Amino acid sequence: MYTDTNLFKEICSEKRNVNPQVLEQTITLAVEIAREGREGRKIGTLFVVGDTERVMKTSRPLILDPLAGHPDERKSIFDPDLRETIKELAQLDGAFVVSDAGVVLSAARYVDTVSDDLDVPLGLGSRHWAAASVSKRTGAVAVAVSESSMVRIFDDGDLISEITPEL
Repeated sequence: MYTDTNLFKEICSEKRNVNPQVLEQTITLAVEIAREGREGRKIGTLFVVGDTERVMKTSRPLILDPLAGHPDERKSIFDPDLRETIKELAQLDGAFVVSDAGVVLSAARYVDTVSDDLDVPLGLGSRHWAAASVSKRTGAVAVAVSESSMVRIFDDGDLISEITPEL
């Protein structure tokens, strides 16, 4: 875990307007996905933490939601069994929506992207644009895992941190 660094404490601070413990668990899971990949290949995914009502309104399912209908107590980001399920589901396209209570409400969601007033660094793809957009249009924080094994965190449309899991 990265909780010993000042940078990690800054990222997961109260000023993000999301539950810091949930954000920490989400970033830790994102780093594990970036480091481990799945079945021998690197994968990318997106987590959107907080402001779930607005996030759900600005996104839609890409496929039938594999988490729909399951009880919230089985969908906690803190549950090791669910974490392994999320690693499997991360191979699907789309984003995960995580509530401030740490419940992973939805998977495989397409996040509507509006690129007005976004300043995303050159070379980052659609997943990062979606992360910047959803964090700008809602009160959520977005955690993007790229297939190049980088984890990037967006808040209020801005890239606030990059984590290289190997370091």
